[in-house]
Amino acid sequence: MTGQARTLVVEDDPAVATVHRGFVESHPRFVVVGEARTGADALRLVSALRPDLVLLDLHLPDIGGLDVLQRLRMLPGPPVDVVATTAVRELDSVRQAMAGGVLAYLVKPFTSAALRERLDEVWQRREDVRRAQDTLDQDEVDQLLAGPRSADRVPKGLSGRSRDLVREALARLCGGDGAAGGTTASRDASAAEVAEVVGMSRVSARRYLEHLVTEGYAQVTPRYGATGRPENRYRPA
Repeated sequence: MTGQARTLVVEDDPAVATVHRGFVESHPRFVVVGEARTGADALRLVSALRPDLVLLDLHLPDIGGLDVLQRLRMLPGPPVDVVATTAVRELDSVRQAMAGGVLAYLVKPFTSAALRERLDEVWQRREDVRRAQDTLDQDEVDQLLAGPRSADRVPKGLSGRSRDLVREALARLCGGDGAAGGTTASRDASAAEVAEVVGMSRVSARRYLEHLVTEGYAQVTPRYGATGRPENRYRPA
């Protein structure tokens, strides 16, 4: 797969839609191609724009999000990937969304890091489908159905929640907090600075930062001070 995954944001609150657009466009592999405020607009824009991904709110003023999801599945052409972004927490709604084929279900309010993790999973699943053969054996079918498990990529001794906190702290310190508009990081930060924001030891912060570098979410540059000893400086990738 080349280029970026084209994304439609379906959200009736303009302020929230702007934030979600910024979250999406802070990810280098995704771009927002449109916004819809109603279910009818969502269906019309999916037909017109043919996005790869829809961020779908379930509370819409005309057609319920779950109904929109069902109608999306009846549209001609390749099925669109859907991530539910909603304040709806009822078990029945979650089960219906799962039955409708959502790839993820994010409960509002959620962070930029939480959405980015789901977008990573969406991208990886699309890559897995692209690389798959026309005819699959049982193991390949099982792998596609299971999908990526980003939490499994966290090394032993590290937690996914702390990783997200370190990632968010790094973004804030570097001026790229993933807020509306997708601000680009303009500076870097040390492990000690990140540790102070998160409230963990410098050694632990450095471990998480190095893991983010390995994952491709951060960049590291040694900077030499007056003593001649280099200090690693980090910034979001």
